[in-house]
Amino acid sequence: MNNAARTNAELYEACGFFIDGQWDFPGAARRLPVIDPATEDAIGEIPLARPEDLDAAVRSASSAFDTWRHSHAWERAAILKATARSLRDRAPHHARLFSMEQGKPTVEAERELGMAADHFEWAAEEATRLVGQIVPARPAGTVTVIEHQPVGVVAAFTPWNFPALQIAAKVAYALAAGCTVVLKASEEAPGIAMLILQALKDSGLPAGAVNLVFGEPAEVSERWLASPLVSALSFTGSTRVGRLLAPMAAASLKRMTLELGGHAPVIIQRDFSPKEAAALAGAVKFRNAGQACVSPSRFFVHESIADDFAGEMVAFAKGLKLGAGTDASTTMGPLVNRSRVDAAAALVKDALDRGATLQCGGSQPADRNKGFFFEPTVLSNVPLDSRIMIEEPFAPIAPIVSFGDDDDVIGMANGVEYGLGGYVLCNDEALAARTARGLDVGMVGINNLALAGADTPFGGVKSSGLGREGGPGALEEFLQTKMVKRTVKA
Repeated sequence: MNNAARTNAELYEACGFFIDGQWDFPGAARRLPVIDPATEDAIGEIPLARPEDLDAAVRSASSAFDTWRHSHAWERAAILKATARSLRDRAPHHARLFSMEQGKPTVEAERELGMAADHFEWAAEEATRLVGQIVPARPAGTVTVIEHQPVGVVAAFTPWNFPALQIAAKVAYALAAGCTVVLKASEEAPGIAMLILQALKDSGLPAGAVNLVFGEPAEVSERWLASPLVSALSFTGSTRVGRLLAPMAAASLKRMTLELGGHAPVIIQRDFSPKEAAALAGAVKFRNAGQACVSPSRFFVHESIADDFAGEMVAFAKGLKLGAGTDASTTMGPLVNRSRVDAAAALVKDALDRGATLQCGGSQPADRNKGFFFEPTVLSNVPLDSRIMIEEPFAPIAPIVSFGDDDDVIGMANGVEYGLGGYVLCNDEALAARTARGLDVGMVGINNLALAGADTPFGGVKSSGLGREGGPGALEEFLQTKMVKRTVKA
């Protein structure tokens, strides 16, 4: 594949599936158009996997596992580091292709590619730090060694909202642990998956260590999770789909990591500047048009500053420029497809019907008759029984609720099934710490809304999933523990 491909269509036609180290666009495969969300135009087609393609990918990964599992940690690390360098070097070119299929501004796409590279680098270092233990054993003359071994073939499923980051967060750590991978990447953002796989190939990854397909999600998951050659599931997506996949994996006792939905509360205390709060929260709320599982999505603001904060959030929202992600002046791109626009409109209507106040936005922009755009929206006085306060929104909507009691607000924040991330904006360190301890989430940011990073564990509790990605224990999800007890002859 030529990485200087000038269009998405050229990229898709040159690639397709990546199985056993080779690109293939099978002529008999069904095809799916890839839509530019800013224009609604088709920018190319990708193949959808047939049963024989899915089986070939698994066989290739299983065969490669016999060799890759015994590769030296430093060898694996060198390939992962080379992949990170490739992604950084090619980021400006990749970001434009990425933006055309997913919609986010190229500056956000390039930043995401940098974060993906961080994961490859962190995974490389973790591979070389993977150590066992020697345990004093009884009786005398015995030695017990505890070692870690890769679980096997990992079936990885990644979403469209952060396609580069999520591929890296699964593939890099599985490879570092000595596992091989069959990857079903997003059909909405296929090009970036192809580019990452090419970077791995260029960096010396052996054939079969990672295999890429696209396809009907149910068909792929049912076939792969029923395969005895697949040992683990790593999935990022909605809680609804995660609940469907978990029993499939559990039926054959496969390991599973599920990074599912979120509905992050932001608790803003009386001592925090409304202007500063809006600047911090607005930048993260409207990033990727609100399509992020860890996006701040419920704003609980102390009653003494609630009106001021709403005004500052409106000013921030109105200062955003909507447009195609490839336009350098764009600060918020479109939603990924028409269904997301319809879902956002329905959430706003429900909140208004229940008595919320529309501060700004709330609909598709009047000046755009094409593209999946939705105005940055601020709602205030939002009832807690509104859908926007219960369901994961995945939209550029900021609902505001005022509170007076510091204990009551923790109960309101915990009053949903999700428990991925949460945020506290508060200058009183004791109150901030107490609030953070009370939140039923896997991650908390205090005066900081940047939770995702290669060096920190990412994941949640309750209906937000199982396991963690990234951080010092990232390889644990792909390892099994073996104990070897040996008697030493005198």
